[in-house]
Formats: sequence, C-alpha cells, structure tokens
Amino acid sequence: MPLLARTVNTPLVIEVRRGAVADLGPLLADRRISAGGDVAVVVGPGQGEKIANLCQPNLGSADVFMVAGGSIDSANELGDQLRRRSYDAVVGIGGGKTIDTAKYAATRYGIPMVTVATSLANDGIASPTASLDHEGGKGSYGVHMPIAVIVDLDFVENGPDRQTQAGIGDAVSNLSACADWELAHQVRDEPIDGLAVTLARTGAEALVNHPGTITDDGFLTTLAEALILGGIASSVAGSTRPASGGDHEISHAIDRLYPGTASHGEQVGLGALFCTFLRDEPERFAQLAGCLRRHGLAVDPAGIGLTDEQFVEAVQYAPRTRPDRYTILEHLTMSPTETRRRLADYAGALRDHLD
Repeated sequence: MPLLARTVNTPLVIEVRRGAVADLGPLLADRRISAGGDVAVVVGPGQGEKIANLCQPNLGSADVFMVAGGSIDSANELGDQLRRRSYDAVVGIGGGKTIDTAKYAATRYGIPMVTVATSLANDGIASPTASLDHEGGKGSYGVHMPIAVIVDLDFVENGPDRQTQAGIGDAVSNLSACADWELAHQVRDEPIDGLAVTLARTGAEALVNHPGTITDDGFLTTLAEALILGGIASSVAGSTRPASGGDHEISHAIDRLYPGTASHGEQVGLGALFCTFLRDEPERFAQLAGCLRRHGLAVDPAGIGLTDEQFVEAVQYAPRTRPDRYTILEHLTMSPTETRRRLADYAGALRDHLD
C-alpha cells in the first residue's frame, strides 16, 4: 500500500492577539493543557515580576520561577527545580533567552512546554532548538517543539522597536536560506523537503510583501506567523536548513570575530541580502533591500557598525561556522580579493536601488 500522508509535529495551539498573558489561565484550561493551573511559569528579569503578577490570578496553583536566561547553567538550574513537583506544563513567558531556557529545561524532564512570547526578535518562539551560552561560547540544542505558541501583541508593541526589527530580519532571511538549500540540492543532490521550504518561504513572502509597519497589529501578526512557520519548517525538515543558510553563517562569523556587533536578526538580514546579491537574483535583491530599508534595518556593513574590511573577513570566515552546510558562500569559494570586489559591486547595486 502506498504511503499517502505523513505526520508532521506542530504546536497544538497557536494564538496571536492582545491580552494573552492576562488570559493565560482560561486559555490553558480551554485548550486542555492545564485545567487547574498546575504549571511552572518561567519569567526573566526586567518585566518578569509584572508579567507574573498579571497572569497569577488565573493560575492559582502555579509556581513562578525567575531566571536569568540564556545559558546552559541557568537551564540546568531551572530543570533541577522543576523535578521537585509534578507540573502539567512549563510556561515560558518573555523573550528568546527566557523561552530557550524554559524549552531546554522542559525537554530535559519531559514536561510539555508552552511559549508565551512578549517579543518577536527571532523564530525561537516555535523552533525545536534552544540557543544557549556555555563556557566555550554559544550552542544550539535540540529540544521538543512547544505544544502551544502564544504571542501577546500588547507586550510586543510596548517593547523596544529594535527587537521587532530583528525579528523581521530573521524571518525574511528564510528566503535566502531556502534558496541556498535549493542550490545544494541542484549542485550536490542534497535531499530537500518541499513542505519545509513551502512553510518557511510562505511566511517570509507574506512579511516581505506586507505594506504595514511595526505599529500595525496586522503587520505584527504576519511577523509572528512568519516566525512560527519558520520554526515549524525546521521541525519538519529535521534541521535548521529552511531557516539557516549563508546568511546565518555570516552572522555566526560576526559573532565569533566581532562579538556584540548587532542583534542576530539584524545580522542575518544583512547576510541574506548580501547572499541574494551573490546568487544574482536582482528582483529578489530589490524586494529584500526595500523591505529591510522600509523597516529600518541595516543593508550595509556600516549599518551594523562594521567596516567593509571587517565584513569581508566575516564572509571569509563564515563557511567555517557550518562545515557541513553548502550555501552560495561554499559554492563561490571567493578569495578575499574577490569578496572585496563583490562587496563593492553590492554597494553599487544598493545605490542603484535607492535611486
């Protein structure tokens, strides 16, 4: 009998709206995740106490854990606390560091994880990976996908614009990542998953073509959905291939060579635009450049505080960050001199687009 379908892991619940944090208790009960509020609520510094006070009235049986997220140590410490009691779910509320810490700890002890995002800086809100610091730098760890992904637009709107801008860069970079994957398929016969590509590309296309701004609920909803689809696409693919190509290699290189330069989303957005130029896709290049400029993201090295020579060095180093991944950077194998020439041509293409 032929295989007629396949099973794909996705969150049971996806909700993007205002007031989600205050309605958390009823939402978890309605979705049969936790009828009595027996959950571990994980919040980070900053707005953590405010968030906990907002959701606790409807979660009478919850325990609240404050974490200084973002590291393996903090995730392990949280895990040790979680095993002292039986919980229906771990609810990570906040930004990427808090959510990744909660995802890792929940996976370690086999507890369902609920993401409640208060910012839209990256696709970690739904992805099956957690990015955490350790003694040797930063690592990406496989974790269970959240069973529910909830985005509270009240918090997103009131948060720093730069976080939302970073999310835009991360989401639209999927277009470049998918193009790199298709290149690897054509040149090296690397297996490609059409469903994963469709999910990642659909969300990114919707975002690139949306006429709104980061002050519009419609645009923020589209951004949230694009990031969620990117995370699901990685789960479908069994790797980060549909969301990470040469753009991410450049970003990882910048982190290694010039740590603290800019946010992940700003760097991968710039990396995606440069890689699109290298693939000689003028229509896509113009589309991406227009999107990044429209939302205030960097389109050249100076925009993230790097000199042209530093960016050249990052591009040269980039393939070493993912030796197993084939992208336009590995395909071209540019020398430093060739990279400088391509960067000069890239700057000219940006000027032409601006004119």
